[in-house]
Amino acid sequence: MKQLLEFVPIALFFISYQMNGETIRLGDWAYTMDGIYSATLILMIATTLQVFGLALWERKFDKRGLWMLAAILIFGAATVILRNELFIQWKPTIFNWALGILFIGSQFIGKKTIMERTLGSQLQLPKRAWTTLNLVWASHFTIVGGLNLWVAYTFSEDAWVSYKLYSAIGFTVVLTILTAIIMTPYLKKETSAPAEQDH
Repeated sequence: MKQLLEFVPIALFFISYQMNGETIRLGDWAYTMDGIYSATLILMIATTLQVFGLALWERKFDKRGLWMLAAILIFGAATVILRNELFIQWKPTIFNWALGILFIGSQFIGKKTIMERTLGSQLQLPKRAWTTLNLVWASHFTIVGGLNLWVAYTFSEDAWVSYKLYSAIGFTVVLTILTAIIMTPYLKKETSAPAEQDH
């Protein structure tokens, strides 16, 4: 549910970008879509609604969502005010690399990795599994951040906007599959343990 909601602002960003040059009219009010600048405004509004809407639903704020919202508002405002798309293009890289550093740092600082702190109350996994999961997620954030910059500086703005949407879906699917592969053997052991005790 949470992951699906996170795709909504990105999808709206993509759709609004495709509407460049079109005029939206509501009574006497009219607004002409202005490429990436209008798309960035919509991304800022949609993300704000998504984060606060999810907070109302869960009755608490998601820390990662708040940091993501702060990054989008800061880099989005700089993009719109300074009329420079590089700010919003750099946002995914800085956000993902910051997360990557936090995940890698948790391997060496403290007794638990970020993954274990986040999911440890829900899942019982051996230390090796938590470490592997944490490294996989850290690698994901690092690679995603690097690829975003490569696409932004190598291809056109149109290509980057499309990449932003499709890569968000693709990388999430890959990360989910890798996470499931690592966790599944241990989840099977947990579910089979009570059955073994009955015999």
